[in-house]
Amino acid sequence: MVSSFFPIYLEGEVVKGFGRGSKDLDCPTANYSLDVVKTLPSSVEPGVYCGWAQVDAGPVYKMVANIGWCPFYQNKEMSVETHVIHKFDNDFYGSTLKICILEYLRGEKNFESLDDLVAAIKQDIANSKEKLEEAELQKFKKDLFFFSS
Repeated sequence: MVSSFFPIYLEGEVVKGFGRGSKDLDCPTANYSLDVVKTLPSSVEPGVYCGWAQVDAGPVYKMVANIGWCPFYQNKEMSVETHVIHKFDNDFYGSTLKICILEYLRGEKNFESLDDLVAAIKQDIANSKEKLEEAELQKFKKDLFFFSS
């Protein structure tokens, strides 16, 4: 059930992140600038969320996003790192990324090892794919947010 807290919409240019998503984690992420991150409601808890994403005016895909400080890497600033669940042929820095955040999956936490972090990310992706099959969340794939300029 989508709570009154959701959906949360974010839109902005994809900027270079830390370069660890593809390289260290085998999970490429699209990152927003700090200006976009600061538009999040103050009530947003750090953690992992699922929803829908669109790059430029392309198709809408499932996504999973980490919102927070990534304790394993000890980030100094809050970030929104979105993994669009689709295989892209190229990176899309400079593109416009729209995301519709619909569900909180779990809190942000630290991990004992990189392997533990990678395993958690894989589970988060699987949980997102499953959760976004629910009819109530499917309807947001066609949300006007993705189809208005």
